[in-house]
Amino acid sequence: MSNESEEFSTEIVQRGAESNGPISFSVKVRPRMPDFLSSVNLKYVKLGYGYLINHRLYLLFAPALLAILINHIGKFTMEDLFVKFNITEGLFISGIFLLMLYIYIDSTPSSTYLIDFSCFRPSNDYKISKAEFIELAKTSGNFNELAIKFQEQALKKSGIGDETYLPKSVFRPGYTSSLKEGREELSMVMFGAIKNVLAATKVKPKDIKILIVNCGILNTTPSISSMVINHFKLRSDIRSFNLGGMGCAAGIVAIDLAKDLLDAYPGSYALVVSTEAVTYSWYSGNEFDMLLPNCFFRMGASAVLLSNYRLDRWRAKYELIQLVRTHKGMDNNSYKSIHQKEDNEGKKGLSISKDVIEVGGHALKANITTLGPLVLPVSEQLHFFTNLLLKKKKTKPYIPDFKLAFEHVCALATSKRVLDEIQNNLELTNEYMEASRKTLERFGNTSSSSNWYELAYLEFNKRIKKGDRVCQIAFGSGFMCNSVVWKALRNVGKPKQSPWIEDDN
Repeated sequence: MSNESEEFSTEIVQRGAESNGPISFSVKVRPRMPDFLSSVNLKYVKLGYGYLINHRLYLLFAPALLAILINHIGKFTMEDLFVKFNITEGLFISGIFLLMLYIYIDSTPSSTYLIDFSCFRPSNDYKISKAEFIELAKTSGNFNELAIKFQEQALKKSGIGDETYLPKSVFRPGYTSSLKEGREELSMVMFGAIKNVLAATKVKPKDIKILIVNCGILNTTPSISSMVINHFKLRSDIRSFNLGGMGCAAGIVAIDLAKDLLDAYPGSYALVVSTEAVTYSWYSGNEFDMLLPNCFFRMGASAVLLSNYRLDRWRAKYELIQLVRTHKGMDNNSYKSIHQKEDNEGKKGLSISKDVIEVGGHALKANITTLGPLVLPVSEQLHFFTNLLLKKKKTKPYIPDFKLAFEHVCALATSKRVLDEIQNNLELTNEYMEASRKTLERFGNTSSSSNWYELAYLEFNKRIKKGDRVCQIAFGSGFMCNSVVWKALRNVGKPKQSPWIEDDN
C-alpha cells in the first residue's frame, strides 16, 4: 500500500458484545485525507492543460489569423474584389469568406447561463432535533442499544443542528421503505422546488425542452422524470433523462449533461432537478457502516433553470465557466466505498466504508489538480511550474493558492470532519467554508442538492458581486469528485424566495 493510503484509517471497536459485559464502543481516527502538499500527480496537471487547449484553441488562433488577414487585405475593398475578378469569381471568394466566418462562429462554444434556481424547504412539521432523533430511535424498537449509542455519538460530532428536516414516519416500529412513501416525499420536495423556480423566472412549462432529474437511491417505473412531466404537463418532444446511483455528485453530472444537450439543441431551456428520497434510503438495522446515512441525510431538493439563449444573458445570474469530473471507479476501494446492500437480516441500506474519506481525499486532489490550469491566474501557474521543475527531492512542491481562482467555495455539506479536512488541505479561510458549514447545520446533508442550498446562503447574505466566481465541489458513489465554476453576471441581491428566509410555515 502507498504511503498516502497508510495515512488514513477509521477503526470502530466494539467491546462487551461477546463477553456479555457492559456494551461500549470507541471510534479511532487517524488523519483522514491525503496531504495535498506532499505530492502532485502530473497526470492530472497534464489533463487540466489538455482541457484548456481543447476548449480554448480557437482563442489562440483567431487573433493570429485575423492579424494575417488584415495585413494582406490592407485597404482592399469590395470594389477591388470585382475589378480584379469577374463577378463569378468574386461571389465565390465572398462565399468562401462567409463560410469560414460561419465555421468559426459555429465552432465557438455557446455559453450556458444559469437563469435562476430554487431550493425546497419542508414545513416545520418535519423539523427534528438531534435529541428528538435519538428519542424516536429508542422508542421505535428498530435499533439495539449499541446502534443507538453509535448514532448519538455520530450526531454529536456531525455538525448538524437541531432544525433539519426528516420524515418521522421512518421511526415507526418495524419500518421498511416503500415506493408509496418514497414517491410522496419526492413529489413534495421536487414539485415545490420546480414550482418556485418557474414562478421566479416566469418560464412556462411548455417552453422547457430538456429535463434532467437525479435521485441516487429511488428509481421508479415510470421514471421520476416522468413524474415531473406528468405533473407539470411538459411538452411531448421533451428530451428527458433520469440519473440514479451517483449519490451526492449527481447534481454536477446533471449540469454537465444539460450543457452538452444545450450545445446540441441551441436556443433551449433545460431544467435540472436534484433530490434524494430519505424515506427510501432509511436503514432500520444495527450495522454501523449502514447507520451513518441515517445520521447525516435529510430532506431537500433543488431545481435549476439553464439556458443558451444569447438574449438570456441580460437576466441570467451566472455563466458556466468550467466543469471537471473525476471518476475513481477503476480502483476497487473507491468503487466499494459507498454501496447499497442488505445486512444479515435482509434489511437494505447504504453502506459507507471506513475508507471513504481517504478515497474522497484522493478524488478531490485529482479533481482540483485538473481544475487548476483552467481557473488559476497565469502568475500562480508559473510559480507552480517553476517550483515543480527546480525543487529538491525532499521539499514539498508549491501548491497554488486556489483562493485566487474563485471568490466563493460551496463544498458539499457532508460532515464537519470532511469540511475541516477540505479547509485544511486547500488552505481556505473560514469565510470560504461558511456557506457549507451553515448549510450542514441548518439543513443537514441533502445529497446532490446541498451545493444549491449553499449558493442560496451566499445570495441571501448578499455575498455575490458581479464578476465573482463560485466553485461547487461534490462527492458521490462510484467514487466521484466533480467541480463546477460559475461566474456572476451581475450583483445578486437578496432573493424574494429562499430556503434561508425564516417564517412560521
